[in-house]
Amino acid sequence: MKVNEILAGLEAKHPGEKEYLQAVKEVLLSVEEVYNQHPEFEKAKIIERMVEPDRIFTFRVTWTDDRGEVQSNLGYRVQFNNAIGPYKGGIRFHASVNLSILKFLGFEQTFKNALTTLPMGGAKGGSDFSPRGKSDAEIMRFCQAYILELWRNLGPDRDVPAGDIGVGGREVGYMYGMYKKLAQEHTGTFTGKGLDFGGSKIRPEATGFGACYFVRNMLRTMGEDFAGKTVAISGFGNVAWGAALKATELGAKVVTISGPDGYVYDPTGISGEKIDYMLELRASGDDIVAPYAERYPEATFYPGRRPWEVKVDIAMPCATQNEVDKEDAENLVRNKVLCVGEVSNMGCTPEAIDTFIANKIPYGPGKAVNAGGVATSGLEMSQNAMHLSWSEKEVDDRLHEIMNNIHDQCVKYGKESDGYINYMKGANIAGFMKVAHAMLGQGVI
Repeated sequence: MKVNEILAGLEAKHPGEKEYLQAVKEVLLSVEEVYNQHPEFEKAKIIERMVEPDRIFTFRVTWTDDRGEVQSNLGYRVQFNNAIGPYKGGIRFHASVNLSILKFLGFEQTFKNALTTLPMGGAKGGSDFSPRGKSDAEIMRFCQAYILELWRNLGPDRDVPAGDIGVGGREVGYMYGMYKKLAQEHTGTFTGKGLDFGGSKIRPEATGFGACYFVRNMLRTMGEDFAGKTVAISGFGNVAWGAALKATELGAKVVTISGPDGYVYDPTGISGEKIDYMLELRASGDDIVAPYAERYPEATFYPGRRPWEVKVDIAMPCATQNEVDKEDAENLVRNKVLCVGEVSNMGCTPEAIDTFIANKIPYGPGKAVNAGGVATSGLEMSQNAMHLSWSEKEVDDRLHEIMNNIHDQCVKYGKESDGYINYMKGANIAGFMKVAHAMLGQGVI
């Protein structure tokens, strides 16, 4: 495989799609050695086929706001790869959404879903619509208009969307309700649904919970554990909330959360009612964390800064892509961080990742660390297909098992001769091999 040649071709075809090109480059560099050991992959042009999505839907979403004015947004669905199962991936509503971001997320989702060992392909979708500042009625009308354009391309064995940034239980409910009405079926199709109509226990917490289970395995390979450790978390939405909840339950002290306005440092620990307050902050719609320091005077708010300057044992980025840069990574290394668990998708820049690996800091990439969310979505699909509902313990036990298996795969393919575990390489190779063999077995299609 000639990585530079493939990347040059992609850059020529897709100029300016920096997030997508960054994600592809990271995977290709990781799998190059093992790919070259399989001439059958080269003959079938597996890489050339794998880096391009199966199809992309782009459409106008027209809706009416509460003032009676007509509004238009762009809607997307990127169906990336269904070699191992129906397309599966979230829908993101945010002003920053563009095709590059959705292609990067769909590409990453393909490998993440493969790591879970559940039969799910990779996809992602969304719109540049922002729910912030909108009424419930406006959000409902937008969700219904979005699905009106997309529903024919969805289905329990075709494409099963879920939530992502800007899309929670409310939005999923509105979209699923419209899909169900149009398709005239009640087969699940969306995950992250309400518990009253097919949702799974612990789905809102699953990404954060699964991340902590993965990081606990990372710590155990070093002879460490969560108990007594300090943790820096970014973000303050569902993912950060779940991570803070589980890390605290496992005996750690979470000392930071963050938003676009800056970060909060609470040396006494973010636990109990403070974790509940994170959800209140998110529900307010203001997208800021400064009020936390006003409510809890023992905490300090640092405007316009990121939490990676705080001395902690464990760093868990939970916000968005490229939120940890080289300078942040150097701060964490200088402060002797034990490990970094990337809970956001592609939360670290390539330079930050190189810094961690060069300093032998265990770094768990998002496609492995945050796979608990989509794994639990897969479990929701199973429950829907069987027309039953598992208890919280049953779902959590399965989530434990899945995250342990993902960690084992990362160690299998990522352990180096000096004992250091390159989790990024391990996750990329494990996910790639499963998808590549599936594609090979199904012929050139």
